[in-house]
Amino acid sequence: MNRFQKALSLFVTFFKIGAFTFGGGYAMIPLIQKEIVENKKWITDDDILEIIAIAESTPGPIAINSATFVGYRVCGVLGSAFATFGVVLPSFVIILLISHILRQFQEIQAVQYAFNGIRAGVLALLIKALYTMYKKAPKGLWAYIVMAGAFAVTAFTNVNVLFVIIGCAFFGLITSFITKRRASK
Repeated sequence: MNRFQKALSLFVTFFKIGAFTFGGGYAMIPLIQKEIVENKKWITDDDILEIIAIAESTPGPIAINSATFVGYRVCGVLGSAFATFGVVLPSFVIILLISHILRQFQEIQAVQYAFNGIRAGVLALLIKALYTMYKKAPKGLWAYIVMAGAFAVTAFTNVNVLFVIIGCAFFGLITSFITKRRASK
């Protein structure tokens, strides 16, 4: 498969992910993992964990960042562009169409019930993504302390998430440095 064919395959894959996922980027994580790691075998589970961590910590929507990073890892800049365009295009078209139609139907009870059902499904996808990432993440006392602390700070205060991520990164660097230093003694 040449580079253009691989980039086109990235476009089609991310187009499908973008077209059939409700709930934003976090809801897409399990689908990205299933398609890219399990079905296509373009990258490994460890790679997807790193990509999601980077995508969460960089500015912009996580789905677009993930597509960009996966595309780059699989096929360089061309793959990055194709994967990003693939994940964005369905949302753009759907929002364009729905914005014209929804105003006419937003008061219909069946439409409101449908969106309630979609929200419940999105919550299930988010919990699945959390569970998958938890299984793959390193575990230990310090990891649980960082996880609990980061959750508490983001859930119960108005601290910017960027500062929480930076704080977690520094904590990880410090504990890694201390651990390596102790191991060398």
